[in-house]
Amino acid sequence: MYISELMYDFVESLEVEGGRSSKTAENYTHYLARFVDFTGDIEVHKITSDIIRKYRLWLNRYKNDNDEALSLKTQSYHLIALRGFLQYLAKRDIESLSPNKIELPKTVRKQVTFLHFDEVERMREQINTSDEAGLRDRAIVELLFSSGLRVSELINLNRDHLNTTRREFMVRGKGQKDRPVFISNAAAEHLENYLDARNDSLVPLFISYSRNAGLVDTSGEYRRLTARSVQRMISKYARLAGITKHVSPHTMRHSFATDLLMNGADIRSVQTMLGHSDISTTQVYTHVTDEHLREVHEKFHSD
Repeated sequence: MYISELMYDFVESLEVEGGRSSKTAENYTHYLARFVDFTGDIEVHKITSDIIRKYRLWLNRYKNDNDEALSLKTQSYHLIALRGFLQYLAKRDIESLSPNKIELPKTVRKQVTFLHFDEVERMREQINTSDEAGLRDRAIVELLFSSGLRVSELINLNRDHLNTTRREFMVRGKGQKDRPVFISNAAAEHLENYLDARNDSLVPLFISYSRNAGLVDTSGEYRRLTARSVQRMISKYARLAGITKHVSPHTMRHSFATDLLMNGADIRSVQTMLGHSDISTTQVYTHVTDEHLREVHEKFHSD
């Protein structure tokens, strides 16, 4: 059987059996289609270590129409998809190369950027809460720092997802996995202030007040705030607060995790609250907190 014949079965299994998102399935299809193009769509039992070696070299030398190369991270994604495909074949007892033959390139993690509490406080002070848009922005800043939500999770929240009395709710994150989210008293208060000010019955929790938001359907989906809008908003308040580092919604997520660890939270709990499937993803924050511990040691420990 040829790669193209089994590729789509594999991608479908990712969604149906693996619970992966349609976006993940789309990405895997793209990565595997590139392997099909490279091999000329050979039969799966003809995939060899030598072909993989040549494919890795091809990925490393690949240039798009703009003469841009693939980053090491993107090359890894191609190999992760291919290894997953080979694991799928092995489970179905279809003869092919062992997935263990594919080793992923070592990537250097980018330095985590986070905000200290006083920087978050300075951002808060820049938000004018005299209108609905300002109340919304303050609620978003509070919620991101309080919960560690991904921006995709934030914009997909609906009004009925919240429980500001219990200050906890469930969110569906990557891989369609549900996890509990807990929020602070301040976040709950500002969310209530925002919702009390609204006089609409739209479903989305955070809506756009832009003139270009479009017509509103029965669920209010056209008015749902976009990830790009949240990114621009966070960047604006950081700039007004005089923060020179690049600040995004993901920076707020980093800040949430770092704040927990610096205040004594264990890494397994932080992993759960962030929704990381692999603790190695969470361990990137230990480099930040280790440096913090060094500063504490030098400041308070006698020579």
